[in-house]
Amino acid sequence: MSAYNTITLKRGKEESLLRFHPWVFSGAIANLPKEIEEGDTVRVESSDGRLLGIGHYEIGSIAVRMLSSDDIVIDEAFYRERLARAWALRERLGLIRPDNSTFRLVHGEGDFLPGCVVDVYGNTAVLQAHSPGMHYARHIIAQALTELDGAGIRNVYYKSETTLPFKARLDPVNDYIIGNFETNIAIENGLKFNIDWLRGQKTGFFVDQRDNRALLQHYSEGARVLNMFCYTGGFSVYAMRGGATLVHSVDSSAKAVALTDANIELNFPGDTRHKSFAQDAFKYLADMPDGAYDLIILDPPAFAKHRSAIKNAMVGYRRINAAAFRKIAPGGILFTFSCSQAISREQFRLAVFTAAAQSGRRVRILHQLTQPADHPVNIYHPEGEYLKGLVLAVE
Repeated sequence: MSAYNTITLKRGKEESLLRFHPWVFSGAIANLPKEIEEGDTVRVESSDGRLLGIGHYEIGSIAVRMLSSDDIVIDEAFYRERLARAWALRERLGLIRPDNSTFRLVHGEGDFLPGCVVDVYGNTAVLQAHSPGMHYARHIIAQALTELDGAGIRNVYYKSETTLPFKARLDPVNDYIIGNFETNIAIENGLKFNIDWLRGQKTGFFVDQRDNRALLQHYSEGARVLNMFCYTGGFSVYAMRGGATLVHSVDSSAKAVALTDANIELNFPGDTRHKSFAQDAFKYLADMPDGAYDLIILDPPAFAKHRSAIKNAMVGYRRINAAAFRKIAPGGILFTFSCSQAISREQFRLAVFTAAAQSGRRVRILHQLTQPADHPVNIYHPEGEYLKGLVLAVE
């Protein structure tokens, strides 16, 4: 039996854990040991003393993130085994190849390591903790990453200053745990990208749009393409390779636009088909001529990070999609996305439907998109599905 502090649940509150949901909410707890500290590994028991599993304790609505339903020790061997399984899955998915060194290795609950995210860019892994327990385990995880058989990971950069709970007072510092900077260029499906894990959003790149970028390439031949909220220009680079006649990239951040320009130049040096604009997306859509683009990508940042913002987010999705519907050329293709976990697939589709109706255009759904297989969703944790997308044909 593991020698961890024990958290006991209220009567009847064990049902979600018996259905393998990986979270214990604070309202389900009957008592906490006096000596417990945030980030501790704990045993979770039902009111009648049955072991329900082992997890990491934290202060907040989510009180325990479950690591196992068995009575095991959470040590170096545990993390090595979970990481090895995650690596084997990415190999099976065909993501680890000479023309692709960019992928997500650990997707939290989807890889049975709740609170942990790891993205791989060549020989550098970017580790992100979303829970105090994973913050305290960072050195063990980093070492295990460099020991993965055949992975060739030499550098582990820790980037958790903005992802850990503020109230935990952990004072994380973004820095290399192992190794140091070698190169920030990684390869995705044969295309090169500058990855800014030091100062960029998330881990430096939106790995979750890889498959959707490849699909966009298929639709790009001969098209005039507008990539809104371009960030590092991933969709723009794929559109260029797909044979677009022109590609315009728009982002309110001048820094993002500079990154996009650098990535275009990295893959298509001197190509004059691309132009970028540091401008507000809503203003750009309002000012541009009708029919200027045959293919438009709308991939905005999360309009709703919490459920309290859902109403305003729905207004935002309706506005931006209605503007695109009004302006896109007849016969055009619209790629539109929501990365807000708080917005359901049905809510997003309703917002896009309403926008289409307001525009008066005839619209057909060609594809319904989601996150790729290296962002797996634990079937017992539907909250892990966050990326929603539609590809629409607009008459």
